[in-house]
Amino acid sequence: MIIVTGGAGFIGSNLVLGLNELGYDDILVVDNLENGLKYKNLVDCRIADYLDKDAFLKKLQNNTFNPKKVEAIFHQGACSSTTEWDGRYMMENNYQYSKTLFHYGQQHKIPFIYASSAAVYGTQGVFKETLSAEHPLNVYGYSKFQFDQYVRQYEGELTSQVVGLRYFNVYGPRESHKGSMASVPFHLNTQIKETQKVRLFEGCDGYENGEQRRDFIYVGDVVDINLWFLDIASTNGIFNIGTGRSQTFNEVAKAVINYHQYGTIEYIPFPEKLKGCYQSFTEANLDALRNIGCKYTFKTVEEGIALYMEWLNQ
Repeated sequence: MIIVTGGAGFIGSNLVLGLNELGYDDILVVDNLENGLKYKNLVDCRIADYLDKDAFLKKLQNNTFNPKKVEAIFHQGACSSTTEWDGRYMMENNYQYSKTLFHYGQQHKIPFIYASSAAVYGTQGVFKETLSAEHPLNVYGYSKFQFDQYVRQYEGELTSQVVGLRYFNVYGPRESHKGSMASVPFHLNTQIKETQKVRLFEGCDGYENGEQRRDFIYVGDVVDINLWFLDIASTNGIFNIGTGRSQTFNEVAKAVINYHQYGTIEYIPFPEKLKGCYQSFTEANLDALRNIGCKYTFKTVEEGIALYMEWLNQ
């Protein structure tokens, strides 16, 4: 059995589908379906069972969950809202829950591949998996940062694989339930269909209108890297998962416009509430990933958005 926490969410459901495509269907999805719309992400997936995240946690804590048949845990579940400022909730949900799964995996020698985030880096402009580069801007980023620090304490005494994957700006199918936290391409697709315009922020942090740059990565690439790590169980560590190149929001908008073959860009004032806590530039340093032999070629914004727009508008 393979366990996927957050398995009804954006990346998690794509991961379940990716496992299905490799022939895995003995999958336990763990999630919280308080947002019932997420069920749609699993309709075309094959799974063995579903458990609410709190029920699953209790089974682990009470030793009533049988670990003997568990091949791996993909821990994708978290509150990923960068605008959530309830730190007590965030640390309980993202940090303490992750610690419980980590120790369960270590106790029973189960590979543990978990989602970290590029939010740990903040605005320093260096995106390398080292403590000196890590300066989270919000409590979400801090919850991910702190769990990475916790895992690092055990580097020399691990009993099974532990891999943290720092996702950059992920976009692609199965994210509509995320609402305001869905990706830029998702929102631009909605805008262009409703108004024949796409809206981007005016310039900030020394960047011209729409020229802020992010490392945008297609969710299919994220899934492929997760599955790649499943095959190299001897590898441990924290790794950036981005394309290794930044592209502008203007390029994202133009890719959406090119798909629809109509539309213009409208620039709107940069929100006051985001000033000082906004990543105007991200670009994954992939040295650590390449140094362990991963030669995977990531899609460009133009390639990934073409695939995504086809899926969204079918």
